[in-house]
Amino acid sequence: MKLKHLLLATTVALGLHAAPALAQDAAIDAMSEYMMFSEYESGIILPQQLDQTVFETALFVDTRDAGQFEEGTIPGAVNIEWREVLDRIDEIPEGRMTILFCNTGSLSAQAAFALRVAGRSNVVVMQTGFTGWQQDAAYQP
Repeated sequence: MKLKHLLLATTVALGLHAAPALAQDAAIDAMSEYMMFSEYESGIILPQQLDQTVFETALFVDTRDAGQFEEGTIPGAVNIEWREVLDRIDEIPEGRMTILFCNTGSLSAQAAFALRVAGRSNVVVMQTGFTGWQQDAAYQP
């Protein structure tokens, strides 16, 4: 009876040890698949492309921290910090263009990449971020 318990405990311990490695492999596979089949410019939008129609139909997500968001943002934008996008994925619609931005586009690009790997192909990052929008947006209300 003791040998049976020892074997069971060993099997469970080995299974728990292997689980993170399997999860990591799955994540790497998903990212690799995304990168192999994405078009070069998929997942990005430039401020110059933000005309009134895009502005009125898209959801803007400010991925900066709450303090920066309160200092100023794109009118109508919601604040989901870049680190929280996967935890708050239910707040990001699947059927509507969603434009992520930060100050320059670097942190929001990481958030957009994570969301696109998670299956949200409607998510794009605004290159040059909030700063670029202030300077170059085709439309500003």
